[in-house]
Amino acid sequence: MLVPGMVYSHEHIPIDLSEVKHNEDCHLDSQELVIKEFKDLYSKGIRNVIDMTNRGMGRNIPYAQKVAEESGINIVQSTGFYQDAFLPIEVFRLSVNQLAEGMIKDIQVGIKGTNVKAGVIGEIATTQGKWTEGEGKVFDAAVIAQKETGCPISTHTSIGTLGHEQVNYFVRNHADLSKIVIGHVDLSASSDYVIDMLKTGINVEFDTIGKNNYLADSIRVQMLKDIEKAGFSDQVVMSMDITRKSHLKENGGNGYSYLLDSFVPQLQEAGISEEFINKMLDRNPQRIYGDINA
Repeated sequence: MLVPGMVYSHEHIPIDLSEVKHNEDCHLDSQELVIKEFKDLYSKGIRNVIDMTNRGMGRNIPYAQKVAEESGINIVQSTGFYQDAFLPIEVFRLSVNQLAEGMIKDIQVGIKGTNVKAGVIGEIATTQGKWTEGEGKVFDAAVIAQKETGCPISTHTSIGTLGHEQVNYFVRNHADLSKIVIGHVDLSASSDYVIDMLKTGINVEFDTIGKNNYLADSIRVQMLKDIEKAGFSDQVVMSMDITRKSHLKENGGNGYSYLLDSFVPQLQEAGISEEFINKMLDRNPQRIYGDINA
């Protein structure tokens, strides 16, 4: 569950994608640096961070709990599985119902023998431009688990692709769209593409903020301006998706506070309302994630 205060809706505390990506930078294990940055976030009003590191991504509950305890920030854990290249063998060996049972146990009982319960099913993923059989099983299990528990679902779209396909899937399967967030939609670089999703009642996430090597933040700002003008300010959340050692401030990256220190001022300068900014960082994530495991 969430505590009162602002929310980063899609981050990673520890994460390890290094084996598949053949890059040690993708093993974010700099605990003391993360604690230092989280203390800074706390001083700026962030009270909740949703950790999207799930099974097969290096999820480490004691590690994340130490970060929470040292920084004062409430960390919400996730359940589910990531993209096809990172899926553990159990996804292929177990049935959809068995996968759903594992998610439900994480939500209702606790993760890996701890009393820490998952507050989100995520980040469940599709591959760039294709939706694999394994990923399909994960999505099917996620919908079953959501219907059983009421738990929100957060997704990964690879470079913004298959966003509409994900939305159509959830509509067809009668999932609770008000509790689903389609991730990385900012990387589509298209306001119309995102607004078409929002018309269904689903939520979206601008969560690669600061990753200007993928997309200039100025484009994200314009997209959010278009979304506010179109009247969908109640359905957007924000985050940075920090995943690498090199993303941390002390290692030369933007650091977790970039969203507050640099991106929010860009939104303000562009004329985006304080109300919309507040919704993205507080009211919207509190509505989506706030009451699970209360």
